[in-house]
Amino acid sequence: MAERRGRLRGAAWAACLGLCGVALALLAVVLVRAYVLPPPAGPRAVMGSGVPRWLPAHAPRDRDRSAIKIQTVSFSPEDQNTTALAEFGNYIKKVFPAVFSTKFIQHEIIGGYSHLFTVQGSDPQLMPYMLLAHMDVVPASQEGWHVPPFSAKELDGFIYGRGTMDNKNSAIGILQALEFLLRRDYRPRRSFYIGIGHDEEVSGHKGAMKIAALLKARGVKLSFLLDEGSVILDGFLEGIKNPVAVIAITEKGSITANFSVEKEQGHSSVPPKETSIGILAAALSRLEQNPMPNLFGHGPEIMILEHLASEFRFPLNLIMTNLWLFSPIVSRILEQKPSTNALVRTTTAITMFSAGIKSNVIPPSAKATVNFRIHPSQKVEEVLEIVQNTIADDRVKIHLQEAFDPLPISPWDNHAFGVQIFRRTLLDVFPDVSSVAPGICIGNTDSRHFTNLTDAIYRFNPLVFKPDDLPRVHGLNEKISVEGYEKQVEFLYQLIQNSDINKLPEPHANSHEL
Repeated sequence: MAERRGRLRGAAWAACLGLCGVALALLAVVLVRAYVLPPPAGPRAVMGSGVPRWLPAHAPRDRDRSAIKIQTVSFSPEDQNTTALAEFGNYIKKVFPAVFSTKFIQHEIIGGYSHLFTVQGSDPQLMPYMLLAHMDVVPASQEGWHVPPFSAKELDGFIYGRGTMDNKNSAIGILQALEFLLRRDYRPRRSFYIGIGHDEEVSGHKGAMKIAALLKARGVKLSFLLDEGSVILDGFLEGIKNPVAVIAITEKGSITANFSVEKEQGHSSVPPKETSIGILAAALSRLEQNPMPNLFGHGPEIMILEHLASEFRFPLNLIMTNLWLFSPIVSRILEQKPSTNALVRTTTAITMFSAGIKSNVIPPSAKATVNFRIHPSQKVEEVLEIVQNTIADDRVKIHLQEAFDPLPISPWDNHAFGVQIFRRTLLDVFPDVSSVAPGICIGNTDSRHFTNLTDAIYRFNPLVFKPDDLPRVHGLNEKISVEGYEKQVEFLYQLIQNSDINKLPEPHANSHEL
């Protein structure tokens, strides 16, 4: 018996030592990844054009403020302020005379109100690129704003108004940067296109889609395309001190669906067991109570944490450099906040509900609209199947308004020309930015119409966002700092020059990605 107990104790000690060995080995791997292995390659300098840096002839904000006052509101594809859209076109002709009079720039109006500029470079052998923006804005009522939403009033160093963040700042900023360069007798080596859409907020089918179709018909292929999307994040990520530039390499897909239930109309004094309102409300509640699966690690959302891992302070740096081990914990943390939850799953948003005709009448029907933003690892068909299984009620009918899959993932490496140009330009203009990382655009942009022209589509607006700025987009008190707008114009001014290099330098032998 004693001998048997001794053997058991020996086996227990051996198992304990084995577990300790595994734990120590695991700890060693975690520490090596956190403190020994280099992080993914960061911004690498490329040669610029040699043209002098930023030197504006006048205050850039004046052009943006005047544009904000033009109420280019899109209510629906069939309901736009076309008078304001035409006024915007007249305005840019007035304030950017060099852009409209230079011989190597061709201007075309597309779809009635959108603008396409072809800037012919001096070297036709260089593959062109494209800068994209839009002039239309979402509606804004006066209630809740500090100032009228189309006043473009300047308060405490900020310009308030609808479109200051989304996206007249880009539309005016691109043209302003080009105007400054032209006034200095600058002609780019590399050709590029500027597209300014007039209906991005309501699908872009009449503007950007027609611009893309025209360029495709002309046989145009683009080196890269830059549109709105992600921004420079300051204070969003706990454990990271400096601002971080996130450039979206894809955007989520979308489904907009109408849900309806039809029942017999009746008197409220003799109600049925279930009404159309009750049936539909229960179905929608099931969708909210059973969110789509957490897909952290199945798409490019994990790349941002991998690229920023070395920027985090202890102990977060240990976790972020070892997501192979800690991803289940990280995924649960990310889904706690709406802003990060949108990165790890397909989101469900009930946006409209209508039913009832009178207080004493059982309504014959109930209707609702639900918007799903599809995670990059899923497709429309998969999401619809999950929705049907979750509702599990044939009385609820689903009709699709619009549906499209997530966009392809754009290249992100040392050979991606656009990425390296963005990195160089960020280093030029935003020296406080510590890292440049790939990300996901959780909304949809006009860039989705250009996938036939390039596989290198990037979504980035060179604005510094703090956490309280995010709700301002499409929300109350949208604003941009005067310094922020001037920085955006400077970024675009430098980007055009930096894009003139013939090719990227060869990567250093030790450059690599984890």
